[in-house]
Amino acid sequence: MKSFKKYLVTGLILASLAPLGGCVSTVVGAGAAVGVAALEERSFKVHAEDTTLAAKIRFNLVDSGKKYITGVGVEVFESNALLTGLVKDEHIRAEILQLAWKVEGIRDVYNELQIAESSISDLAKDSWVTTQLKSKITFDEDILAINYSIETVAGTVYLIGIAQNQAELDKVVSHARNLGYVKRVISHVRVKQAAS
Repeated sequence: MKSFKKYLVTGLILASLAPLGGCVSTVVGAGAAVGVAALEERSFKVHAEDTTLAAKIRFNLVDSGKKYITGVGVEVFESNALLTGLVKDEHIRAEILQLAWKVEGIRDVYNELQIAESSISDLAKDSWVTTQLKSKITFDEDILAINYSIETVAGTVYLIGIAQNQAELDKVVSHARNLGYVKRVISHVRVKQAAS
């Protein structure tokens, strides 16, 4: 069953990325997104709420009139916001955190904003790491990859989501650590409680 779910998820993800024209792609993309959400540990309602909360944080960043949006990654999982990226100074980091906390419904904010400069080369390496890790966990039959969100900043991999068990999370972390350029892995993943 787990293998079937993994192939179904992979198919839905690929379907959502398929280049189709006009309204058809919107309908297929929306259908695939609903299908993917249905297979997650989060309920569809929680998934929708998290998506809305992330959009509100991004809106606050854009609405601030500053260029925060270009360097800040926002992931929301079970009302917990993970903020990643590189900022110039502590004052900017504090402003971004304040904008995230302004969103009603946010339960916690994981501040993983780093104070540093980045180059195009660094951004490309980070993007490569995220893509490689997503691919590795998607095709690993022992991992339900749909339950993980991944951000990579300056060689640090950030994870948020729900693990089926500690062994699954350990495997995800191991995949990340075995990729070139990865300096460290920081997990904000909740391990699913066993049914009593």
